[in-house]
Amino acid sequence: MQVKGSLDTFVAENDLVQISALQHAMFCERQYALIHIERLWEENRFTAEGRALHERVHTDHRESRRSFLQEYDMSVRSLKFGLIGKCDLVEIWRDTKSHKPMRINPVEFKRGRKKENDVDRVQICAQVLCIEEMFNLTIETAEFYYLQEHRRTVANIDETLRAKTIALIDRIRTINENKKTPIANYEKKRCDPCSLIDLCMPKYTTKSVRRYMQNQIKAGLTSLCESC
Repeated sequence: MQVKGSLDTFVAENDLVQISALQHAMFCERQYALIHIERLWEENRFTAEGRALHERVHTDHRESRRSFLQEYDMSVRSLKFGLIGKCDLVEIWRDTKSHKPMRINPVEFKRGRKKENDVDRVQICAQVLCIEEMFNLTIETAEFYYLQEHRRTVANIDETLRAKTIALIDRIRTINENKKTPIANYEKKRCDPCSLIDLCMPKYTTKSVRRYMQNQIKAGLTSLCESC
């Protein structure tokens, strides 16, 4: 089956972008390629704690009343934007007579604290894009529950965040089409906690590329001098 993508292109249904992949690509395109193109994975304490948190959330209780429903581990999909994935928790307020959803609130659980960048927000925005398409309504806010803060944080799903999320989806499609893993760019705060650091080898790769370029420049200058 062919479905329409976010740039008026068509993608195969089995090539829908995983919502969880957006966070990887936003954090580091090389990390995304290692996981989703080269199919490499290593777990560390941070990923193990995150996985354990989500497993606990998905086995939690479900509350259901005539006007209110909680759905854990809810599968979502958008054919318009080419997305597929799951939501940790979706809260649905329904009309008591028709049971039609009147308001929906996605809640994403995270092990750490609120981030200043949009790494987490693009993920929940992608969930919103899916839910809006599935239920034919507009969602203006969503929420995070950060374990270290023990409280919910509201995320505004504004036009700027939507545009950034859609642009990231299209960037991922470009990476998938090229099937090339980007060169590493070592940054201590970003790379050292990454579970893939031993597979990525960002220091070695970065130094190797720099050394190669320096040698190429040196060789070019030597050749130029010899011809003078």
